[in-house]
Amino acid sequence: MHLAYPAVLSALLFCTGLYGVLARRNAILVLMSVELMLNAVNLNLVAFDVWLSKTARDTLHSGQALTLFTIAIAAAEIGIGLAIVLAVYRNRGTSDIDKLRDTAEGTEPDGSGTDSSAPPAAEKAEATA
Repeated sequence: MHLAYPAVLSALLFCTGLYGVLARRNAILVLMSVELMLNAVNLNLVAFDVWLSKTARDTLHSGQALTLFTIAIAAAEIGIGLAIVLAVYRNRGTSDIDKLRDTAEGTEPDGSGTDSSAPPAAEKAEATA
């Protein structure tokens, strides 16, 4: 089999994952898109390893070994990422990335950094007196 077939498939998978990362708003779908990109890289690593081992008569298969490490790192990444997404969903009630970006702690959407709904300290003191 030619090297072009898995390379083109890998490029298509990577572009699909990149589109998913840039266009999706749900954090879980973004994580799935990152996994798709990592699988495209894994396909490329294995394809080039097979191609190089045929030409160089190398029996080391370092591309396949690197793919195993990439799979292990991807599994850890998805485990930690899903735990963070679930914790954020429990606290904020949404997993929409745009809404999470807008609701940073201690800032208002206008960027002033102050909370306009809270009364000033002098008004609090007059209200208690």
